[in-house]
Amino acid sequence: MAERNDSARRLDEGKVAFVTCVNDEAWYQEARAYMESLDVPAGMKTEFIPVRQAASMCAGYEEGRLASDAKYKVYLHQDTLVVNKSLIADLLDLFADATIGAVGVIGCRSLPKSGIWWDGMRNYGRVLHACEPESVVDSECMEPDGDYMEVEAVDGLFIATQCDIAWRADLFTGWHLYDTSYCRELQRRGFRVVVPNQSADFWCIHCPKEKPLAASYRTYQKVFLREYGAELHPEV
Repeated sequence: MAERNDSARRLDEGKVAFVTCVNDEAWYQEARAYMESLDVPAGMKTEFIPVRQAASMCAGYEEGRLASDAKYKVYLHQDTLVVNKSLIADLLDLFADATIGAVGVIGCRSLPKSGIWWDGMRNYGRVLHACEPESVVDSECMEPDGDYMEVEAVDGLFIATQCDIAWRADLFTGWHLYDTSYCRELQRRGFRVVVPNQSADFWCIHCPKEKPLAASYRTYQKVFLREYGAELHPEV
């Protein structure tokens, strides 16, 4: 049974907030144009919260969370372009189930012992990756049999929530593992994390620059495993 949200704040059930950490204005304006073009169901409204000069991803997202009274929040990278015009309606359909705390677009059914979602044995979801000009890759994993698949972790390029719980800025003071941590925090409170069925079409285009995995990733992997490692039950 899902527990109540951490915060006692009154949240507006008719509002969706889009929260983005920004350090590249050109990319954010591009992403913002896609957000602003989404279909907004009757009775709903949207707001856009760019967070600049964030100390970390968790700190930035926490600042954005506290800045909005929207029940529904979409945390997304500044280089994530939402192309699913019916995104808001689709999220509301999923969030009609109060046990669903978050929706991502790609993730793993069961976290491996490394704590890194893409090392998982069964990954679900779909993202169109445009890392270089004229180079587009449809990163499609398994698709759910039904409307969605429950997973243990999703990638931070897109995380939509209906739960007002804090990001662990006390532990994740950089730019890695914040997403998997948030999934674990939701699950600690009895909420589920899901990936929707995107077999008809993908929801997002992600446009990251190709670069080596930062050395600090391993630092935060150790932080993650110290905090959550005992809760993992990897598939074998």
